[in-house]
Amino acid sequence: MRALSGELVGEVMVTGATGGIGRAIVSVLVAAGHKVIAVGRDLDRLGSLGDVQAIAADLAAPGQLAAAIEPPGRLDALVHCAGVSLAAAALVGESDPPVWQETMSINVMGAAELTRLVLPALRRSRGHVLFVNAAPGAGASARWSAFAASKAALRELADSLRLEEAANEVRVTTVYPGGTATEHLRQVREAFGREYDPQQLIRPESLAAIVTWVLAAPADAYVAELSVLARPRDS
Repeated sequence: MRALSGELVGEVMVTGATGGIGRAIVSVLVAAGHKVIAVGRDLDRLGSLGDVQAIAADLAAPGQLAAAIEPPGRLDALVHCAGVSLAAAALVGESDPPVWQETMSINVMGAAELTRLVLPALRRSRGHVLFVNAAPGAGASARWSAFAASKAALRELADSLRLEEAANEVRVTTVYPGGTATEHLRQVREAFGREYDPQQLIRPESLAAIVTWVLAAPADAYVAELSVLARPRDS
């Protein structure tokens, strides 16, 4: 029986744990009784998450993750929430190598390396890797090439991992959340001159509840890909 099914408690690692979505996921998992390993850059901010195991690590430096994160003996799920997008908001002709390096490192390479480090534990538990990707249908976008490219690569990473780890019974899910009411999205929309109305967006707590539901799939089935949309509202 899977550790996150029913009333059993699991151990879950969450990256980007101090961001709007990551913080909500940590909160929901802790409230449900799961042990959470919260990964982020700022140890002080991680300390504000409450009853979690905090690990300060920078996904922008994938080569340093092995030194920062000791492979766990047990791990039932890894939730990738860490991501950068605002720094990648620039024309191709204006995006120098550091922009591409940071975006690809945090959004893809860091996720791949962290997955590699904890994969033995996930294989032992027949666990779950969940990637929080971009909005459903997101693709090429003017002034956002680095971000778009990184999210396409993240999708391919998830799909490849799913095929590779099927024999080990490790589940791999990609969640595509629509606009979610976070401070980060407010900044992104402001940078692109778009309206930000929290009332028209998904609440982080709602998305977190859906992620937790995906992790608690029954033993004989699970969700490989999931698009999450805000409920239609009257304008």
